[in-house]
Amino acid sequence: MTNTAEQLEHASGVFVDNICAGGAPIQLVLHNDGKTTLGFVVRLLREVFDKQERDAIALAELVLQHGKAVCGRYPPSVAKALLEAAQERIRAEGCPLLITGEAAGEADGPDLSDVQFEYAFEALEWHFTNIPPSELATTVRQFPGHMQADVQVAIDKLFADPVRFFGAYAEHRYETLSFARMKRRGRNAISLVPPQYHQVDTGETAPVKCLYNGLWLCRASEFFYAVVLSTEFEFKQEPRIRIEIVAPAGSGGEAFVQRSFDELERAVHAARSYRGKILSFEKGADYSGRSRGIMVHRLAPVRREDVILREQAIKLLDRNVLSFVATRGALRRFGQSTRKGILLYGPPGTGKTHTIRYLATNLPGHTTLIITAEEVGELSAYMALARLLQPTMVVIEDVDLIASKRDDLTTCEEAALNKLLNEMDGLKEDADILFVLTTNRPEQLEGALAGRPGRIDQAIEMPLPDTTGRDKLIRLYGMGLPLEAEIVAETVRRTEGVSAAFIKELMRRIAQSCIARDGGNSVTTADIEEALDDMLFTGGRLNVKLLGGAGAMAAGSE
Repeated sequence: MTNTAEQLEHASGVFVDNICAGGAPIQLVLHNDGKTTLGFVVRLLREVFDKQERDAIALAELVLQHGKAVCGRYPPSVAKALLEAAQERIRAEGCPLLITGEAAGEADGPDLSDVQFEYAFEALEWHFTNIPPSELATTVRQFPGHMQADVQVAIDKLFADPVRFFGAYAEHRYETLSFARMKRRGRNAISLVPPQYHQVDTGETAPVKCLYNGLWLCRASEFFYAVVLSTEFEFKQEPRIRIEIVAPAGSGGEAFVQRSFDELERAVHAARSYRGKILSFEKGADYSGRSRGIMVHRLAPVRREDVILREQAIKLLDRNVLSFVATRGALRRFGQSTRKGILLYGPPGTGKTHTIRYLATNLPGHTTLIITAEEVGELSAYMALARLLQPTMVVIEDVDLIASKRDDLTTCEEAALNKLLNEMDGLKEDADILFVLTTNRPEQLEGALAGRPGRIDQAIEMPLPDTTGRDKLIRLYGMGLPLEAEIVAETVRRTEGVSAAFIKELMRRIAQSCIARDGGNSVTTADIEEALDDMLFTGGRLNVKLLGGAGAMAAGSE
């Protein structure tokens, strides 16, 4: 539409008279009149509105394409001054270009964020207009894939206000997207796409949205810079998060890049996403659809009174774990080591795993790493995480599977054992790391682990429960049942030599029996008889062994 000089002056006059009436920000909008040249609009934007040449060209093209474009958002007094300066240039040029002011948020024209790019090289050329490639420097850092949640949170904070942000498409899974790769043209050009995220479970209510590949085009106070994030995949290896910052060479750009990476490093070392939680590496399927290189275990707290062990075992546990952790600071001041190794040993089903759950949910400020025997190949990664997240408790269950006698080990098992011994030996004396190992077969443990000082500082036997222990276990696992004192006493007598796991299953079967008999209103000797018969006799010797009740067969046959 062609605007007459009278229309132009009237619109401008009304705007100038009313621009300061309110305090809300004003958006200045350039309109296409069909006559004003592109060159004049570009010069006007550069000289009056102080736009970079690439931004001036982009805005002028938006005016041509869409009929108008939003030039910027300004305080009323600044908008008035800019408009008056622009109108003076327009009158001097003798062109009918129209610029209007509208309340912020009401202008419906496109702005610089609407400049469209199909390929990464186009966006980078636009962003670094008039900056030769030889004057740019790139710096790269790589972070472990399992720390991606903390890296993402830090990046979102550092680069929260980019000029433009894009997702980037990697055609091949093992292709690393770098700045140099994004500069390619032709059939190998990298396409810009909507950002692709995957959700990472960190044990909180909401997962963390983590980006696969992204490109940030940003502006610091004195220069433009770019950030490239890519996920590096290697065959059978954990993915890595690659961050590349591109900035002008020189002290200003170098200092900015160093500050940015320092902030990222601090975020990773703080590890807020995982610190104080119970963790393990996870490679299997996750049916929630979320990604989790690290699995966060949500364990219900275990109360002190629910840990039913013999008195000697309880005292050793308190002194060597809970009291030890509480006095670490004082021990360090006296020059004493703050690392420790504990071995829990005893028959299956005696409460070793239950005790670990108690420690994991009751050690203040500690992160717990749970390592099964088949995961010991990941021990180096686990220990790197343990050092990062100190204070930590590192749990290795069924350690006898990898630390048995050397003559019985395969080559792979011996390598795993050596790795474990080296990690336990290699910790600094002031490392706040507690090793808790468990075994059902202490006699099978390799002498290098069981006998060498400094690796295992205390072995705690967890035997089958005694009379007092069985009484407590029966009441604990039968707390919802109407148990009379004589029924408890009878059950205690009939369960000599069984494990805690056996008693837990026994109480479930007694509950099932009394529910079937009278709806659970009472527990009788017949319920005990039925449950013990199924567990100790009807199923045969294998069933007895599986349930941990071999020691009760004689008592059950009386």
